[in-house]
Amino acid sequence: MYTREIELSGHIIDSLIIPKALDLIMDMGGDFNILEFQVGKRKKDISYAKLEVKGDSEELLGEILDELSEIGAVVVEIHEVELKPSPKDKAFPDEFYSTTNHTTYIRFDNRWVHVEDIEMDCAIVVDTLKMSAHCKPMAHIKKGEMVVVGREGIKVIPPERPRGKLGVFEFMSSEASTEKPFKSVINKTAKEIKRIKDKGGKIALVGGPAIVHTGTAPILARMIKEGIIDVLFAGNALATHDIENALYGTSLGVSVNTGETVTRGHRHHIYAINRINQAGSIKEAVKQGILQEGIMYECIKNEVPFVLAGSIRDDGPLPDVITDVLEAQDEMRKYMQEVDMVIMISTMLHSIAVGNILPSKVKSICVDINPSTVTKLSDRGSAQVIGIVTDVGAFLPLLYQELKK
Repeated sequence: MYTREIELSGHIIDSLIIPKALDLIMDMGGDFNILEFQVGKRKKDISYAKLEVKGDSEELLGEILDELSEIGAVVVEIHEVELKPSPKDKAFPDEFYSTTNHTTYIRFDNRWVHVEDIEMDCAIVVDTLKMSAHCKPMAHIKKGEMVVVGREGIKVIPPERPRGKLGVFEFMSSEASTEKPFKSVINKTAKEIKRIKDKGGKIALVGGPAIVHTGTAPILARMIKEGIIDVLFAGNALATHDIENALYGTSLGVSVNTGETVTRGHRHHIYAINRINQAGSIKEAVKQGILQEGIMYECIKNEVPFVLAGSIRDDGPLPDVITDVLEAQDEMRKYMQEVDMVIMISTMLHSIAVGNILPSKVKSICVDINPSTVTKLSDRGSAQVIGIVTDVGAFLPLLYQELKK
């Protein structure tokens, strides 16, 4: 049997990290011995465990250790990270370490170095002169950059379940469900938003066109105007239908106020795009008095940054839409390391896209009528995202009402 010793520390009982680790070892065909176990008795105390992990082969043991590292296990016998140069632009060396979205450190030059700009499915690039480490996506890699390979010398710190009833998001720590007490969820979400804003934190919102379709665009516009939302991520659809609503009172040709189909209203969204294209941009349309209300209007008037990422199905698109996906990712990355909370509303694709570049320490809420949206986020690695299964038409007005209290 091949063996290595690992350590786990923190709130490893509350966060169910210990049973996860043991299940993982056994499910992968390994074995273990618990060498030491210290239980924190008070809420502020942490727990500690040392395990001997066994595998029938060095390869199997390595695979088990890889999986354990993603839930916070650290190998006791510390080795320095191994570095290899990138063979060419936009390519990692073989056996590169693929990052998680959890806080990560590497062992380099006999000390733990924090990995900056962490996100999932990237590589760790080390600047040996500055003694620094950064997370880099494949598209940004340059030939010759020193990349971490293998599994040695890497420490991952996943978010822990908070202790006590006042812990962050403890009220929504289960899977997405329509059976959660809705008013309580809204109330505690509002309290968390207020706590973040009172401390000078930032909140991003990822929105889909259903915000406009359901008639709640004025609510989001007010939240932007009042400084609750600090950055907006969306696609061509939300911006287009918001502007359509502002200019023609419709969304997809349906009157937002009456719910009735408007004669020849099907052309309103493309008319709206054309008006903005004639002006040159959304900002110019506001300056010229063409656009005088709505979500995008409030973003411009209150200097709230927005990123509109395009897709192959877009009409137009609006001149502000970024049609290069790599460029859109980079623009979103500018804000992801600074925000304290992300609220994702009724947009599966954009929610998953943001989740892919989001550090796990950022509090995240996904609101969708379809539970599978939250499930897909979790399946792709964004396990920290809390799901609220409801109609956005009910969620935003109640949330705003709670915030105003």
